[in-house]
Amino acid sequence: MNRIDRLTAILIQLQTKKVVKAEEIADRFEISLRTVYRDVKALMEAGVPIGSEAGTGYFIVDGYHLPPVMFTQDEASSMLLAGKLVEKMADKSVRTAYESAMHKIKCVLKDPEKDHLENLESHIEVYLRSRSDNRNVKDFPDHFMVEIQKAAVNHHVLNMEYSDMNDELTMREIEPIGLFYYSMAWHLIGWCRLRNGYRDFRADRIKSLVNTHRTFEARNLMSLQEYFQSIFQTNNGLVRAVVTFDKGAIRNRPLYGSIAQTEVGDRMRAEFMMDSMMAMAKWLLMFGSKAEVEEPEELKSIMQGLVHDLHAHYLKEARVES
Repeated sequence: MNRIDRLTAILIQLQTKKVVKAEEIADRFEISLRTVYRDVKALMEAGVPIGSEAGTGYFIVDGYHLPPVMFTQDEASSMLLAGKLVEKMADKSVRTAYESAMHKIKCVLKDPEKDHLENLESHIEVYLRSRSDNRNVKDFPDHFMVEIQKAAVNHHVLNMEYSDMNDELTMREIEPIGLFYYSMAWHLIGWCRLRNGYRDFRADRIKSLVNTHRTFEARNLMSLQEYFQSIFQTNNGLVRAVVTFDKGAIRNRPLYGSIAQTEVGDRMRAEFMMDSMMAMAKWLLMFGSKAEVEEPEELKSIMQGLVHDLHAHYLKEARVES
């Protein structure tokens, strides 16, 4: 990336958060802190009102805005790809919001980029098993995720009517801590005032939901990561696994089910909460030697068994052919 493009990208990054640390800019563009300081100084000399706080970071002075952002062809293509996933994995509220955002993106694209997206549309498909295949036929609205996101950020209490796996309806008051995707569905995680404890609710089994806009105290509410770290010890239905991946092998592959990721040199250590070690083992096979199971030992054994069976199968075929 040349310096002009980098300066533009830094300016955009500064507008994504209230305060951006110099280290964040350095890591994103793989440049030294000294280069970051020079680039920010160049932007200031060009008239961009950038403020700074020692030990905190840089910020754009209130009132300053960039002109409409233009997207490159690769950026627009990545948004189209993300939209294919949103279409299959999100609820109606998120799909509607994303569709509106894509219209705004497309309206600022140049004609060649618009043509590129139109042609690319038919070359990308995402096939996922329908969630409705695994539950009784009922009319679940399935359009509450946007409201749940707002409530989690603003600490608003949610009132909802929920249907459990036994089809029993109950009214709940929930203090949400977030949304989590696993086992082919989004789950609302929060403190349930009815049960006086943390609970996991399938978002697509919510019959009705109202944001009360009543603020609850943050107290010592767990983060999503802390919640899933704690429940694996008491929930026999979920299994904790730790796997390290070569970064190159997962660059364009989302790690579904991961609850925490940590960089370790040129590798990424990921923790998972899975309800089927066999399913996870089969998924990990696609990474070959680029993935290494750290724990549990049972998952390692399952992987070894699958590889042994594959080796025996193809060795037998080779003997037959010879």
